[in-house]
Amino acid sequence: MQNILKVRYWLILSLMPALLIYTVIVIVPIFWSSYYGFFSWTGTTDPKFIGLENYIEVIKDPIFWRALKNNLIIVAASVFGQVPVALFLALMLRKISLFQRFVRSAVFLPMVISTVVVGLIWGYIYNPQFGIVNSFLEWIGLESWTKSWLSDPSVNMYAVSVPIIWNYIGPYLIIFIAAMQNIPSEIEEAAKIDGANGLKKLIYVTLPMMWTTIKVAIVLCISGSLKAFDQVFVMTGGGPAQSTELLATYMYNNTFVVYRYGFGSAISTMIIIISLILIVVSQVVMKKRNKKGGKE
Repeated sequence: MQNILKVRYWLILSLMPALLIYTVIVIVPIFWSSYYGFFSWTGTTDPKFIGLENYIEVIKDPIFWRALKNNLIIVAASVFGQVPVALFLALMLRKISLFQRFVRSAVFLPMVISTVVVGLIWGYIYNPQFGIVNSFLEWIGLESWTKSWLSDPSVNMYAVSVPIIWNYIGPYLIIFIAAMQNIPSEIEEAAKIDGANGLKKLIYVTLPMMWTTIKVAIVLCISGSLKAFDQVFVMTGGGPAQSTELLATYMYNNTFVVYRYGFGSAISTMIIIISLILIVVSQVVMKKRNKKGGKE
């Protein structure tokens, strides 16, 4: 018992520096930003307390709701794009070989590239005059499908979702491969003896053993998607006519373009609240499905 207490003591002591740094860099600024959301402040003048006016204005602003709708598209595209693709690739690349190592590196490479560079690259890819997408469609005889991908409000949100999915598949691939490698070999051998091979093994052994990891990946996916900024800002700047406006670009434009720091702080607080709500809802839904699967 004393040994266990000593281990816990040293674990807590070793984690304290990292926890302290995280609190100062992340937690304190969150509350500080929420505090300034109650003020009218341009960044140069003295803050003037106005109560909930900034938060009420955010809720009443139609651009906020458009940005939220666009962000939900990014969240859905990320959750149903990054996670399933990464899981499929992890299943295909689970074994270690020279070719599979090469493919893993190729999939992870976009994560190493700067997000600004990714936005510039995909901006050229979508270019209506010399972009690869329109050139390919013309080459295969589908000229009628060519579009101004980043200017057409009917498709531009889906177009900007593709680079975000492509950019962040790599980390989830590594996470899922690590989770698969941690599945005890005894369980897999027992499944083979019981005749669980292929799809049955995936459904009844692999996925249940990885379920916690998948839930963590979805949390990361949701929180990361709600902070999406770089690629969209580089490709479209939130335009045209706010058709690709996201919550982060909406906050940036109000804070650093028109110098409404108090209003921008209120928007950032709303982003945190929305992120927490989506994460809680996703975890509740996945927990219910997991319980149903267990009963079955």
